Amino acid sequence: MYARDHALIATPIGLMRVEGGETAVSRVVIGADGPAAIGSTAPIRAATEQLLAYFAGDLKEFDLPLPPLASPRGRELRDGLIALGYGETASYGELARRLQSGPRAIGQLCAGNPLPVIIPCHRVTAAGGALGSYSAGDGPATKLWLLDHEQRHR
Repeated sequence: MYARDHALIATPIGLMRVEGGETAVSRVVIGADGPAAIGSTAPIRAATEQLLAYFAGDLKEFDLPLPPLASPRGRELRDGLIALGYGETASYGELARRLQSGPRAIGQLCAGNPLPVIIPCHRVTAAGGALGSYSAGDGPATKLWLLDHEQRHR
């Protein structure tokens, strides 16, 4: 177990709490509250800088240490979601086919994503291009804002 660190930053989609420690960024909460904090560990400071650059339209791809996953298949699915490029979208079914998985597994991956924005589950849509759900922030409204933001800064 490592010491917990956090930062709390203001973004266009609300306050974001970034959590982790000396080795990795472990969680992002959209819609957090509390006093501003900058964090003291390198991963948390890097995440804060990269998130602010993302919201400024200057960062298209995150490069942060993420927590290890228990299974190789979990890593494959997370890596496949991360590979969904800035401004790109794919349906649950389409991403499932790319990753040789099932749409429900992709849905579960997105719903349980502890690192929204950094791991871009907002880029996964429902069939036919419908927005679909989003488990972070204000739900679909936050997802739509993130997608529109990426289109504006593509």
